[in-house]
Amino acid sequence: MEIYLVQHGDAVAKEVDPERPLSERGQGDVARVAAFLASAGVSAVRVIHSGKTRARQTAEQLAERLAPAVTPQAVEGLSPKDSVEPLYDEIASAQDDLLVAGHQPFMGRFAARLLSGSEEGMSVDYRPGSVVCLARDETGVWSLRWMVRPDLLP
Repeated sequence: MEIYLVQHGDAVAKEVDPERPLSERGQGDVARVAAFLASAGVSAVRVIHSGKTRARQTAEQLAERLAPAVTPQAVEGLSPKDSVEPLYDEIASAQDDLLVAGHQPFMGRFAARLLSGSEEGMSVDYRPGSVVCLARDETGVWSLRWMVRPDLLP
């Protein structure tokens, strides 16, 4: 199983729009990342997001390229300060590749939980629009497969 952990793209400031949709830059960054990942053959069977506008828009853009037959779903428990344990428990027996679009610090803590067994373990240097791919082997051990940040793409 692979899991793609995505920090939403750059969003407009709360003062500009309290819903905080993706900024023009955020839309472009997510589109570039989606195109790059699609060209590399990345796909997902399920796509979930926090329900916040910026995470939903990020999930929709990625799903359009990586999982065109999948409708992204808003799920509880992916907000910045939520516990990672419910999602950790949910994916314990999952087999299908999953894309999760959410927020910092949740995404970093969740990656740490999978990789080190503790939310306080190793850190991932997320930037808006970044995607981290983790893979679980047959023994249930997670490892970092790759990471893509928008600032690395042309």
